[in-house]
Amino acid sequence: MAKLLEQINSDLKAAMIAKDAFSLSVLRMLIAAMRNKEITLRKDGKAELADEQVSEVIGSEVKKRRDSAEAYSRGGRPELADKENAEIKILEKYLPEQLSDEELEKVVKEIIAAAGAGNLPAGEAGFGKVMGRVMERVKGKADGGKAGDIVKKILAK
Repeated sequence: MAKLLEQINSDLKAAMIAKDAFSLSVLRMLIAAMRNKEITLRKDGKAELADEQVSEVIGSEVKKRRDSAEAYSRGGRPELADKENAEIKILEKYLPEQLSDEELEKVVKEIIAAAGAGNLPAGEAGFGKVMGRVMERVKGKADGGKAGDIVKKILAK
């Protein structure tokens, strides 16, 4: 079993003991999402989730909640947006530390320099090529949307 999954199960037990209903529901939802991912992997012939895959599931759940919180805010439902943001805080405890904008910008510049700015195709093709390499390098440590914005900004220069 992945260490991260063990930590989540341990925190689930602690939430049960503390009778923390909110944390308990968030962790149960997370474990259910991981079980669904495991079932998908079993179909592909793989056994268990590795820490990297657990992080992917957590990242996916955080992204869903960010999108929901944004939609609730736009829809005039701040109480539901606050609930989603509280869930995000619990989930983010299990993600690796995220790169700052400056660190992400540095990675993007390194990748563009390595590819040779003149060798990149213009427009969307160049963006796609750079984004693929950036996400490969920062997977789990940076939000794809934020990385995309930085890549666009740097390529526009």
